Amino acid sequence: MDFVMSVPEHRVGEGLQFAWDDDCEIEMEVGATEVVIKANRAGLTSLARHLLTLAQKGVHEGSHIHLTADQEIDSQIDLVLERVEKD
Repeated sequence: MDFVMSVPEHRVGEGLQFAWDDDCEIEMEVGATEVVIKANRAGLTSLARHLLTLAQKGVHEGSHIHLTADQEIDSQIDLVLERVEKD
């Protein structure tokens, strides 16, 4: 199965653009030994798009999206997705 997704293009000097699907729902539970992320289809595709946005060429290390508890995600704590570069 092919899945085609539109990802906002990274443009130097404009900052990252993150797009959300309508009706997305994302929940995160943090336990002693694991983190569980639960999401509906719209939530999963939105998270995938955010990760692909961060993975684009030209995105600098340290670039991130901060998902705030009880705003973008249903959770007790925030979730940060951050770009790193390793040799």
